[in-house]
Amino acid sequence: MDYQNLMDRAKEVSKNAYIPYSKFPVGACVLTENENIYTGCNFENASFGLTICAERNAIGTAIACGERKIKAIAIYSPNSDDCFPCGACRQVIYEFQPEYGVDVITEVNGELKVYKLNDLLPHGFDL
Repeated sequence: MDYQNLMDRAKEVSKNAYIPYSKFPVGACVLTENENIYTGCNFENASFGLTICAERNAIGTAIACGERKIKAIAIYSPNSDDCFPCGACRQVIYEFQPEYGVDVITEVNGELKVYKLNDLLPHGFDL
């Protein structure tokens, strides 16, 4: 899969973020094991604990469509180079990774960087 396409979609959906409090838009684009693509953006709430990250939004959409394994996820914010998922999102991504892992794609100075989720979340919680 063309990871630049995933990043382009993450950039585009970041424009839809609802961020009246943090002013920190994030877009995410998930590629599933079935080669389907799902996007999501972050949306905030006055009750801050109810805020949803872009990554979990995209993953939730994939799950609602019957997907269970994520091959890759691109994450973008115009406010930050190398925009990594928060700890909660890392654990959610971990829950849906196939045996070979998940590629986490970010961008630094216009260049794509690819990380393995297990490097970002060693020893993630599993039952």
